[in-house]
Amino acid sequence: MLSVLRYGVQALAYTAFALLLGYFSFWPRYEYAPADMAVLKVSLSHATERAKPCVQLSPAQIAELAPNMRRPELCERERLPLHLELDVDGRILLRREAAPSGLWEDGPASVYERLQLPPGPYRIAVRLRDSARSEGWDYTFSEDIVLQAGRYAAITFRAKNGGFSIR
Repeated sequence: MLSVLRYGVQALAYTAFALLLGYFSFWPRYEYAPADMAVLKVSLSHATERAKPCVQLSPAQIAELAPNMRRPELCERERLPLHLELDVDGRILLRREAAPSGLWEDGPASVYERLQLPPGPYRIAVRLRDSARSEGWDYTFSEDIVLQAGRYAAITFRAKNGGFSIR
């Protein structure tokens, strides 16, 4: 008799948990962006140039190294910061300097931003500097797009594929 009561309480507890889980999976409702706004995302991760140029080793210097460490050039690990600008219709909405990741600052620099804009046509211009130059940009991109309410547009960057793209 006690086991029947135990199974009944257990079934009741499981049912209450399932109903509670179902309730909170629909409420409170989460909105990624207001229904009357469009979202422009900038998402990139890029390894910039090295902070110091690689040094060519002479044959004598290479011979001094252990056999498993021999290589023709010696490169420092540290990388430069990444500089990024985003213009929308001539207004700079995003200006970012991203430091390289990693303990020795030798990893890629990452940028992730979400910008909410009213729907409509825009002229998007993106510029990126990943070298030691103090002026100018290494990659530039400009395109006319139409942002729709409740929709996303993502700006990504792949150096191998030629630079920026909007999806």
